[in-house]
Amino acid sequence: MSAHFGPRRAQWLGELDGAPLSPDELQAFERLDGIYRALCAMLYNYAPMSGHPGGSISSGRFVSTLLFDAMDYDVQRPDREDADVISYAAGHKALGLYAMWALRNEIVRLAAPALLAPSPKDQLRLEDLLGFRRNPTNGTPLFKQHQSRALDGHPTPATPFVKLSTGASGVGLGSSLGLALAMSDWFGKGAPRVHVVEGEGGLTPGRVGEALAFAGTASLRNAIVHVDWNQASIDSNAVTREGSTPGDYVQWDPLELFYLHDWNVISVPRGMDFQAIAAAQRKALSLDNGQPTAIVYRTVKGWKYGIEGKASHGAGHKLCSQGFYASLPLPEAAKAALPKCSPDDQRCQKGSDAEEVERCFHEGLLAIRRWLEDEAPMTRTLSARLARSRERLDAAKRTPRAGAPRLDDAYALAGGAAVPSELALATGSEVTLRGQLGKALGALNAKSGGAVLIAAADLLGSTSINEAAKGFEPGFFSATSRPASRTLSVGGICEDASAAVLSGIAAFGHHLGAAASYGAFLAPLGHIAARLHAIGSQAREERLGVEPTPMILVCGHAGLKTGEDGPTHADPQPLQLFQENFPPGAMITLTPWDPSELWPLLSAALAHRPAVIAPFVTRPSETVLDRAALGLAPASDAAQGVYLLRKARGRADATVVLQDSGVAYAFLTEALPLLEKAGLDVEAYYVASAELFDLLPAEERARIFPEAKAVQAMGITGFTMATMYRWVRSDAGRAASLHPYARGQYPGSGPGRAVIAEAGLDGASQFRRIAEYVKAKARA
Repeated sequence: MSAHFGPRRAQWLGELDGAPLSPDELQAFERLDGIYRALCAMLYNYAPMSGHPGGSISSGRFVSTLLFDAMDYDVQRPDREDADVISYAAGHKALGLYAMWALRNEIVRLAAPALLAPSPKDQLRLEDLLGFRRNPTNGTPLFKQHQSRALDGHPTPATPFVKLSTGASGVGLGSSLGLALAMSDWFGKGAPRVHVVEGEGGLTPGRVGEALAFAGTASLRNAIVHVDWNQASIDSNAVTREGSTPGDYVQWDPLELFYLHDWNVISVPRGMDFQAIAAAQRKALSLDNGQPTAIVYRTVKGWKYGIEGKASHGAGHKLCSQGFYASLPLPEAAKAALPKCSPDDQRCQKGSDAEEVERCFHEGLLAIRRWLEDEAPMTRTLSARLARSRERLDAAKRTPRAGAPRLDDAYALAGGAAVPSELALATGSEVTLRGQLGKALGALNAKSGGAVLIAAADLLGSTSINEAAKGFEPGFFSATSRPASRTLSVGGICEDASAAVLSGIAAFGHHLGAAASYGAFLAPLGHIAARLHAIGSQAREERLGVEPTPMILVCGHAGLKTGEDGPTHADPQPLQLFQENFPPGAMITLTPWDPSELWPLLSAALAHRPAVIAPFVTRPSETVLDRAALGLAPASDAAQGVYLLRKARGRADATVVLQDSGVAYAFLTEALPLLEKAGLDVEAYYVASAELFDLLPAEERARIFPEAKAVQAMGITGFTMATMYRWVRSDAGRAASLHPYARGQYPGSGPGRAVIAEAGLDGASQFRRIAEYVKAKARA
């Protein structure tokens, strides 16, 4: 295989020999797996009939070996930063995650109660399984009596030991690798390992190849991916090529895919064999060539469940059917004791009698508890292994490396009253918005000793995000050869993967991850990772009270000023994808017009600690205007989100709301002189951040931009008209408003000024429309 692919830093390892588990240990794992498969079957049966039993079962044996053999962690303290992590990139296997977590907790409760986490918030109990795929508002009696958790259909940090929100195909792997990088940068060579659970179907999205390339290039030696290669997806039983048999979807097998990207590869053809699994995992821990590792287990989806392959992907046996009871590896007496819904009871068959189904489920959980109570040798053996896991973790003495980043220093700089001296701008100077943002991030990076990690879609200099890494080691980050670099090589032109990786970096909590590209591409392609990071941040804050750490999506070359690249790139729409499309406080968009506004806006956004910050910045140079001489509000007012840019000298003839740098400069330098010459007195508001405005107290919002102003206003925006709707409330105002699509087409290519003119947003067009609006108001 090495000869086929050419030289690699990584190693290709075939099936390993050895039987590392003693007979007693092997028996304990086998018996645990029987209980686990029974619990998976019950979860699908009583939930009612929801989740993915097949993949949960096929991955259970290698996950149990990870938890009870390979990983160094503290079962009593799920939030220790120095502990190894398991991340379910395959979020649809949540049913299995919850079952395994609950069994681990029950084993500790029975055999080693001193290891049990003292707070219920740090446990996942058997009784919590009553909340599988239930909403927090669920009112069934036992759910309420046991104060069960509402367990999401895909895992989030609301569950102990879960660090990331995953589930969207391919994003979980990228974010897990970002988490591994952040831990590597924080701890150095002895960083905790991040064990990632994924299936071959989850490897097929393009963003996965991008993320694998990044990890191989960056030498993320603390990343280990565990692939449940069961060949079954929703529609196929031959997802990948296997041997000489073509795949339905892709023509690689998982071992080839990882090795291509310079990952160590360990093959486990007998993927349901505990000895083979343990041997592979222990070998992975011993590898020290600086490269990430993939262990590929050839498994059977729905193994011994009675339904195998694609049929078990998101489906299973009917409620309390013969097939369900036959799938339970329980002693016959225990099976007989389980409650049964009569086949004639239509309420139970349809799952519509929630209280009755819940009662049956609870009885099933109690049967699992009794079964575990009768398995004292197994629970003692496995709990002792958890004790040794904590001992190994304590002995490792993992501490932050010398010179580790100090993110709090970045927050402190952003929270200061003064603009950093290196960001001071002289009136009349020529500055790009993107360049000023890059320098602002660079100031935060310098102050914090490297807490800002950056990536760009092969556009480091073009988007000026490279300014954020100045003063640090040049070149792209490598954990082995360039660990001090702050610049990540995320696969090249890869907005998808860069957003995912940087979300995982931010989730660790000690770094700001900043990705840059054309806003036309980064906003839509980064949206899924941004949303998952926001969901995870919310869950983490609710469980632990920990404020989010932002990821920053730099939507560069925004709007019509990127006219030379044409409508495929100079796209007005990306702001609409983000603005007010997240829960309040989760996403903050920034739309400055003046480079002087960058620092006040970024500082204000960081002070609120959203999950995501999305600055929209333009490509060409801008002239720094003398705001005082023009009678404009100071740049610091931008931090309000909406502010009165120009106050009318008397009674205003019209109120105009502006958004976008191009239209603001055209208004101030071209339209305003024409309006003044015509004797029209206009007041102008500017929207620098809808979300920052929303975070102000209601009375402050009413003072800054009274509702009456919205009723009177017309808008001029370089983004879509939808971003103006809340600022322009009247039909007449909206009809008078200017936006790039007002002429019913995408503008064409050419210099930015020409494209702005074609869209009717140049100063002369603004003047004419405002004058018409004033006349129309007078006639009304």
